[in-house]
Amino acid sequence: MSSSESQDTAAASEPQPSKKAAKKEAAKQDKLRRRQEIAAASAATANLSVDEADPLAANYGDVPLVDLQSKTPVDVGEWTHVEALGGTLENRAVLIRGRAQTIRPVGKKMAFLVIRENGFTVQCLVQAQPDTVSPQMVKFAASLNRESIVDVEGVVSIPAAPIKGATQQVEIQVKKLYCVSRAVPTLPINLEDAARSEVEIEKALQAGEQLVRVNQDTRLNFRVLDVRTPANQGIFRVQSHVANAFRQFLLSEGFCEIHTPKLIAGSSEGGAAVFRLDYKGQPACLAQSPQLHKQMSICGDFGRVFEIGPVFRAEDSYTHRHLCEFTGLDVEMEIKKHYFEVMDIVDRLFVAMFDSLNQHCKKDLEAVESQYPFEPLKYLRNTLRLTYEEGIQMLKEVGVEIEPFGDLNTEAERKLGQLVLEKYGTEFYILHRYPLAVRPFYTMPCYDNPAYSNSFDVFIRGEEIISGAQRVHVPEFLEQRAAACGIDVKTISTYIDSFRYGAPPHGGFGVGLERVVMLFCGLNNIRKTSLFPRDPLRIAP
Repeated sequence: MSSSESQDTAAASEPQPSKKAAKKEAAKQDKLRRRQEIAAASAATANLSVDEADPLAANYGDVPLVDLQSKTPVDVGEWTHVEALGGTLENRAVLIRGRAQTIRPVGKKMAFLVIRENGFTVQCLVQAQPDTVSPQMVKFAASLNRESIVDVEGVVSIPAAPIKGATQQVEIQVKKLYCVSRAVPTLPINLEDAARSEVEIEKALQAGEQLVRVNQDTRLNFRVLDVRTPANQGIFRVQSHVANAFRQFLLSEGFCEIHTPKLIAGSSEGGAAVFRLDYKGQPACLAQSPQLHKQMSICGDFGRVFEIGPVFRAEDSYTHRHLCEFTGLDVEMEIKKHYFEVMDIVDRLFVAMFDSLNQHCKKDLEAVESQYPFEPLKYLRNTLRLTYEEGIQMLKEVGVEIEPFGDLNTEAERKLGQLVLEKYGTEFYILHRYPLAVRPFYTMPCYDNPAYSNSFDVFIRGEEIISGAQRVHVPEFLEQRAAACGIDVKTISTYIDSFRYGAPPHGGFGVGLERVVMLFCGLNNIRKTSLFPRDPLRIAP
């Protein structure tokens, strides 16, 4: 039971409870009793030290601080990763370091530890034996607190029966055990609770049992513990793979990675979604996107550029979750004739990315799916493209009315995603030729109808992940568009001036990294895919 969960006892004056209520109360009391027993045991063992009278005392104990201050250089090749522990190492001596995930004493002469490293776990047996393992060492092992960092030396063996509580199907017969860093006796949230799925919780409720549910705010308050769960490890390893696939694909296509300033003099996109601040007496704001500097880089003769970095929005319709800071994956490129050249990159980039995730992140996706069940994303080899007007027509046919030159709200986007899936069998598609009125000032209007623009959005499971377009590269026209959108031209004068020195036609797009991961994994809250989220109410941890 988590220390953050309160336990209530029934007042003596209350009326006789029903059988169901009595059963619930009994379960509460049992959990409270177990929690008190654990706390008492932890208190009793917290001050345990190596028994000086034990002749085998050197084989176990807490590592002194002086030995952790880079005292003696060693060959790190001595250590074996838990992931590498397998049958080929049978009868081999190994040294591992990891977290004590579970500690289970069996009498005074035996204890089982499950050690975890980077999501992989192995069972370790500490059993009293003459000349190697003393009863005091078993006692020391039982006194360890869960999540403590330990070093284990032992011999690999293969048990006769399969090991259900660990990923590695071998066991380590422990010879030496040292605690490198002790965790506190009582954790603010238990990983077992944090890793529990809603399906498991609901099944327990139906059976009359109440399991601890760790809510999202509690998770974020103790994020360092929360991210240790298998699902969260999977989420952020998938996120790492998405960013790496993005980078590697674009590098292979001749793009150059750039890094733009996050502190700028004026708004990069206009509107109210801006973090304004004072910079040594001058008005400034945090960049909503690297948009202006991406375009300036194209004017600087780079041809094709991309960036992976933070962007800031005060009230962000792009995330629909009021996430103030998120990670942008941004692209800008010269085009020869048509903004479809940019959409072609989107098509090939994301199909390659999805293929790579499905091929290389199976274990991580399974870990996410075990706690947050989802169906694999459906996508086509050649990404579906629809015009905005075609999308509006599909909605009208099912009774959803949309302003002809307005934007799609979240409900309309999700409904369109459902219709597209039913008709075309894909959850990933491009909607292009949006009304100009709903796009940023730097968007190029359509040649045949200035009410529309050479722009596009991209969707996963009915939610937007990308906004892109051909840009205006003619400075005089750019000034007109900026003024029409309420932007003070003086604050972006250096940006506009960059187009006066010769600028090629170009276009680009911005992707929300957290949104890609959230929607690919079918998650319901973008804060699940932000490692340390920043929103209107949260600036810590």
